[in-house]
Amino acid sequence: MSTRTPGSGATIYQVAALAGVSIATVSRTFGSSESVAPRTREAVLAAARELHYVPTASARALAVRRSRALGVVLPHIDGAYYAELLVGFEVAASKLGLSIVLALERPGAARPSTLTDLLGRVDGVAFMARSGADDETVRRVAEVRPAVSVARGQVDGVDAFFSENRRTAQDMTEHLIGHGRRRIGFVGRPEAGSDIGQRHQGYLEALSDAGLRPARQWPVDPVEEAGVEVAGQLLADGGPGDLDALVCGNDELAAAIQDRLTAGGVEVPDRLALTGWDDTVTARYLRPGLTTVRQDVARLGGLAARRLAARIDGDPAQEAVTVGTSIILRGSCGCPPHDPAPPAGPGSP
Repeated sequence: MSTRTPGSGATIYQVAALAGVSIATVSRTFGSSESVAPRTREAVLAAARELHYVPTASARALAVRRSRALGVVLPHIDGAYYAELLVGFEVAASKLGLSIVLALERPGAARPSTLTDLLGRVDGVAFMARSGADDETVRRVAEVRPAVSVARGQVDGVDAFFSENRRTAQDMTEHLIGHGRRRIGFVGRPEAGSDIGQRHQGYLEALSDAGLRPARQWPVDPVEEAGVEVAGQLLADGGPGDLDALVCGNDELAAAIQDRLTAGGVEVPDRLALTGWDDTVTARYLRPGLTTVRQDVARLGGLAARRLAARIDGDPAQEAVTVGTSIILRGSCGCPPHDPAPPAGPGSP
């Protein structure tokens, strides 16, 4: 039986030798850490970190059977989007009799020990959105555990789940152009393969089709603080200038920008039209209401959980799954005020 970890070259024997323990203790550490003394467990994990060792399924099987747990890697759980995604995943997992183990890894702040510890406690891993786990890390994990990804770039061998982004963002930008907007900017970090990257691509395609050039761009993280900073920059410049619309990567950015600009005397949509994405509760209660895009985030999380469980049971990889989205028109783009019925709550069928 091989215990060599793909990519790293380290073996369970090398970890055991460096930590000064038996290979059975190493296996128990990664499979059922409660049965290992804390000091011994830390020695094993330290050796694994030094050797860049990730336990293979066969090595873990030396001591344990299935954990009946699914791992979830997220950048954070701030904001409605991540909370709803996680709830959808957890509800589906619970119906299958599975628990979840959550690891929060912000981009640029990844701790190798966090993922190594997670792999010893779960049967498969869902990588959600942009986190500290880059594509190479996801690829390596997929070689030793079943894995799925949600709302991030697709990796070979990993079942992927997306919301429709590019086409809907193109339609949204075309809608703004139909309102006579010609200098349309974009707020959000357009990373390749990410949801916001796809939205940016749709925005660019709509402008190109209309013979327009992109206006000012703000490649910022999709968080409230970044929206406040963007609005502050515009106000410091004396207002939007010739900018007449902004396509924002999500509602958190758009709501912060709208609130700050309105307080600063910039009228929305007369002076500047705004759109968001996610149809959060805040979007419905802003005045004017925020034109945005509705996506069934809880369903996306549920699909990922069920697919990960199927992969653990031996099902082969499948094609990527894309969940539809729809534009919700309100007053911030220039449409007459209109408040569509809110979506069903998280976990609803």
